[in-house]
Amino acid sequence: MLPLVIAYVVTVVVFLAVDFVGLSYIVKPTFERYISDWLLEDLRLGPALAFYLFFVIGVIWFVSAPAIFNDKTLVWVFLNAAFLGALAYGTYEFTNLATLRDWSWTMVATDLTWGTFLTGFSATVGVAVTRALT
Repeated sequence: MLPLVIAYVVTVVVFLAVDFVGLSYIVKPTFERYISDWLLEDLRLGPALAFYLFFVIGVIWFVSAPAIFNDKTLVWVFLNAAFLGALAYGTYEFTNLATLRDWSWTMVATDLTWGTFLTGFSATVGVAVTRALT
């Protein structure tokens, strides 16, 4: 159980820290270009934290735990977590593209690419740190 707790905490911390940078310098500027009048001045932290905490549970369940307990490579971790990230971020982006007038392909490509990388990177660091500590 301890390895899963370590993996969860490390993955959440990495996910939040790296996503703060990505949202600030990659995603937000892109979204401001297309839907600036839709964006809030201040982020609603509750819904954001709910997503992060719940999503990382999925990453742990589907990727990190199998990697930790079945000795999968870090490449396996990155690729499988990236795929999970693409599914999650792709669902959001393609649904918005299909239903919202001002949504753009640039927003889809930016956020989908970012979410894919972010999920793969965060899970990989989480598993690597867990292995180093246990």
